[in-house]
Amino acid sequence: MRLIAVHLPEKIVDDIERLVREGHYPNRSETIRIAIRDLLKRELWERSGLETVKIGEGKAP
Repeated sequence: MRLIAVHLPEKIVDDIERLVREGHYPNRSETIRIAIRDLLKRELWERSGLETVKIGEGKAP
């Protein structure tokens, strides 16, 4: 996995931390990975008919 750094508005970070605190996700990183995966799935992979690959399983489509 590659490490990337992003700047997020405080409100988004607070909301992510709330999801973790409430037990919806194990940590902030996993929350963000899932959000990005879902965005890519919706915007690219499903639209193009490509099969999705779970994050961390090698090449993404």
